[in-house]
Amino acid sequence: MKQTYAPAILPVVAGYGSVAGPKEGKGRFAKYFDVIMSDDSVGQPSYEKAEGMLYLTAAQQALGRAGLTPEQLCCMAGGDLLNQIISSGYSAREMGAPFLGLYGACSTMAESLIAGTLLVGGGFTDNVLCVTSSHFSTAERQFRMPLEMGGQRPPTAQWTVTGSGATVLAKAGSGPHVTRFTIGRVVDYGVSDANNMGAAMAPAAADTLAAHFRESGVTPDYYDCIYTGDLGHLGLHLLRDILRADYGLDLGDQLHDCGDEIFLPEQDTHCGGSGCGCAAVTFNGYLLKRMKYGELRRILLVATGALMSTTSSQQGESIPGVAHAVAVEA
Repeated sequence: MKQTYAPAILPVVAGYGSVAGPKEGKGRFAKYFDVIMSDDSVGQPSYEKAEGMLYLTAAQQALGRAGLTPEQLCCMAGGDLLNQIISSGYSAREMGAPFLGLYGACSTMAESLIAGTLLVGGGFTDNVLCVTSSHFSTAERQFRMPLEMGGQRPPTAQWTVTGSGATVLAKAGSGPHVTRFTIGRVVDYGVSDANNMGAAMAPAAADTLAAHFRESGVTPDYYDCIYTGDLGHLGLHLLRDILRADYGLDLGDQLHDCGDEIFLPEQDTHCGGSGCGCAAVTFNGYLLKRMKYGELRRILLVATGALMSTTSSQQGESIPGVAHAVAVEA
């Protein structure tokens, strides 16, 4: 069963953009974000509409860097956490480009990059805009409880990142390239606590990382850094344990997690960050800008997703996880 592929044409990261909320704008990666919003509502009448504004702004930032207008965009691939991925759908309505709506929960940034790589790397199109978003207030209302209820968050809970990240992949241009990707399997260890998603996703991240190194022929030290999506503090520790115990892999200082690092300890986010926006803003802000400055040359993004819904949680189902890996090299 093959999971790892290298495109015939290596897509160029021609443009990227990152937009963050005010809490994220006080976190560890703040100086790398293109836009930091002054308030969570972004001047909109609802948080759902606010998330749509984050989405569109990140897309515009990425297109601007790529030197493209919406009319020159060949395809748009993206998703979010809201019911029927409405942030993506309504944003695609504004952009006017052919649209692939994707849902991989918090793994959607990597999933969209894989879809874009298949289209550009397969020679089917000249460019693809890959974009995802999340918003703390919309995710809490949908997956847990409205903020107005003042519910107590347990120590294992993570803080959904308010933000959006966008990448333009193109057939030609200057910039780093997508060199290979690994499509993850759905893995379920029986975790059913919606406030402990790091534990639910860590097994999938381990499975994908093991497949990537087994099939690609590269070793972990080939990459300057490996960033999983949003396992948070607890999930990252579990991932290290699973990799050592089940696969004989010790990634040491190579391994990092977007959710573990995006907030500072004093921001009291409990186990760290989560959401589609977590990997999206870290990749399109912190990681790609460090590549631009020459501080990184080879990175592996392994975005992780908890494939749950309000319905599955109410019915007592466990939370399956998935993780997709994308290698980007200068």
